[in-house]
Amino acid sequence: MSLLIANGIAMGSGALVGLILGLVGGGGSILAVPLLVYAVGIASPHVAIGTSALAVSASAFGNLMAHWRAGNVKWRCGLVFASAGVLGALVGASLAKSVDGQRLLALFGLLMIVVGLMMLRRKKAGGDANVLLTRDNARRILPALLGTGFGVGLLSGFFGIGGGFLVVPGLMLATGMTLPLAIGSSLIAVTAFGAATAFSYAFSGLVDWGIAALFIGGGLIGGLGGVSLGKRLAGRKQALAMIFAGLVITVGIYVVIRGASALF
Repeated sequence: MSLLIANGIAMGSGALVGLILGLVGGGGSILAVPLLVYAVGIASPHVAIGTSALAVSASAFGNLMAHWRAGNVKWRCGLVFASAGVLGALVGASLAKSVDGQRLLALFGLLMIVVGLMMLRRKKAGGDANVLLTRDNARRILPALLGTGFGVGLLSGFFGIGGGFLVVPGLMLATGMTLPLAIGSSLIAVTAFGAATAFSYAFSGLVDWGIAALFIGGGLIGGLGGVSLGKRLAGRKQALAMIFAGLVITVGIYVVIRGASALF
């Protein structure tokens, strides 16, 4: 494969992830690792995870700024959740680097199947739009934020994913905030988890910086297209989410089979 074609596939894969994120929101980044391994051709699953984590962090940061301007970010809650999660992400990344690459891919495929099934469930509306972390309620909210944050960060670091599909319900459970606020605030954690995981992998020389740059660039272009297309298909968002959930499950099954066959 020529360098030009390989670079084009890397950028195209990033654009696909960005397009999906723009269309259906969180969860699209879980396709990054399979695309980097099976489409871009990164031989090492560990390098694919480290590179994916960097791309996910950059993408989440860009989306965080947009949600902040829209007033959908609760900074105190998000920062507390993220601070505990960063510790979990560093622990998870350290554990993952000691696991055989193909076994890690098989586990990643299982996670994709679980995520796809979670996406098939309708998200509940409601919640407190005025929630704040204060001295008066810290004794009640803080332990839930710290505990949930660490657990989600651990999974995020282990698999090199943003973990938004877990951060959003985690924030809603811990604080009672509304879904739009949880989506916006979750991006603080997704940015931090991805950066912590990428740092850990980069320290071990397990990040392909060139591919990461192409993937991020493609993601920005795809994201703009996804947002524009999403506005036109606003009435079909639920149907799009169901189709994407089916895609995630299908790819997850494929990843499990490929990873397991390489092991045995």
